[in-house]
Amino acid sequence: MPGRSGSRASGWGDLPLLIDTSAFARASHPEVREPWQQALRQDRLRLAPPARMEILYTARDGATFDSLAAQLSALRPAPLTSTVLRAAEASMRTLAHRSAGSQRLPVIDYLIAAAAQEMGAAVIHYDRDYDTLAEVMEFESVWLAPAGTLP
Repeated sequence: MPGRSGSRASGWGDLPLLIDTSAFARASHPEVREPWQQALRQDRLRLAPPARMEILYTARDGATFDSLAAQLSALRPAPLTSTVLRAAEASMRTLAHRSAGSQRLPVIDYLIAAAAQEMGAAVIHYDRDYDTLAEVMEFESVWLAPAGTLP
């Protein structure tokens, strides 16, 4: 049974939230800062290794890298197992068979979605690709804020 997309009436729901880079980059925006901090205080935020690497890649110097690495280390890790890798590939195959080229989403998005599926979690994001992945995988796609409302 495929996952669900879109935020529920209760905001970000109650599931653990795997962080996509698109959400992390906007977490300090005034519209989402407080709910993000609340999810952090409630220990609901999780970070998959590919997202950690993508976030660290944005560091422009050693000091920024070290600061980001320390900040990210406070989050619980999500699994990146062989099961997660197989699920990511299976969903890519499903999308490829659905429509030529529709599987051409970022590999990191597949891995984060597959990790969320493995954990029974949601992915918090600001990226339409997760709605597509939720159509073929079992995880909840949760928008950080409604599409088009944040820079």
